[in-house]
Amino acid sequence: MWIFSGLFQAAVVTALNLRTLTGRLASSAVAVVGMAGVVAVLVSVLSIAEGIKATMANTGAPDTAIVLRSGSDTEMTSILMHEDVVAVKDAPEIARSPADGSLASAELFVVVDLVKASTGTTANAPLRGVEPAAFKVRPVKLIKGRRFEPGRNEVVIGRAATAEYRGLDVGDQLKLGLNVWNIVGVFDAGGTVPDSELWCDAGVLAPLYRRGNSRQAVYVKLTSPEAFTPFKDRLTTDPRVKLKVMREQEYYAGQSKLLSGTIVFIGGIIGVLMGVGALFVAIITMYSAVASRTREIATLRALGFRGGPVVISVLVESMILALVGGAVGAAIAYFGFNGYEAATMNWQNMSSIGFAFRVTPALLVLGVGWALVLGLLGGLFPAIRAMRLPIVTALREL
Repeated sequence: MWIFSGLFQAAVVTALNLRTLTGRLASSAVAVVGMAGVVAVLVSVLSIAEGIKATMANTGAPDTAIVLRSGSDTEMTSILMHEDVVAVKDAPEIARSPADGSLASAELFVVVDLVKASTGTTANAPLRGVEPAAFKVRPVKLIKGRRFEPGRNEVVIGRAATAEYRGLDVGDQLKLGLNVWNIVGVFDAGGTVPDSELWCDAGVLAPLYRRGNSRQAVYVKLTSPEAFTPFKDRLTTDPRVKLKVMREQEYYAGQSKLLSGTIVFIGGIIGVLMGVGALFVAIITMYSAVASRTREIATLRALGFRGGPVVISVLVESMILALVGGAVGAAIAYFGFNGYEAATMNWQNMSSIGFAFRVTPALLVLGVGWALVLGLLGGLFPAIRAMRLPIVTALREL
């Protein structure tokens, strides 16, 4: 019976507290704004990691694979000789078409300096030398202009790269070192990694960088997702070559771990540091609320209300303010940043990668949950003070 009595008392005291919020709008608003700022920043920073992971994870299909030199983790450290490329393209598990033959693209990957559109400073941009089959190996869609012609200094640009760097529109010329390239097209890779790249003919790019007939990776389209295992077994057991075979999705997902992990770590530190500040704001706000209601609390205690309901009422008020602030912060993060396109450095290949902020439901729940934790901690000590407040001393303020 005493449980129901305690709950009733807690409800009464909480209702009384909430009615008096209008008289404490200034201090309550400070607490709400503090929580909103913490949640907005935390969710926004973590949405960067989610966006990068989504960009990487969505790159590739179950029936596409990448072949590197054995022992290489990235294209930058891989070197494939002509006989390696021939062994890959001869594999029967690779899909073929009448026009292109084997749907395999032996590629080069280099980093070039371009001017960022946002800051006017130079940044590393990925320039990829591909073969004509690349447009069928990976599902890129030409949205402007045309493809480059083999054997000519022509380049096509990913959609994200056109927004990230200056002077990358169809008809513009791009000077890289002593060579001038004509921009002839723009393609859309559906928000995946190639959207940040520039593509040209590998046969033209190789002599410019003194690569001879070597390549760094071969991207292939298999006859089916199930063909991956026999394809991998065939190449990794071939004594003539030393190759490493991965699904394209696996390759890019592995690249995202370091970058997204670093951002999550930084976001966690920012969330904790800002949370400490919001915690002190919540504590001060609730101490002020308790101090302003000293007489009310003492009167209730004199009428028979126990200390437990008083503690609950203070905690509930603190968590309601935190919930409102958390919801506001989550809304700011979602409507202000979800889908916002940006770019960052991919430390695996030292080039920029475009991505879109991705504010997921899980991040929103995490942000609001963090606000509730801060609200609970912020109201705890003021609640204990309210419970331990001597009735006689408090009544003297009447």
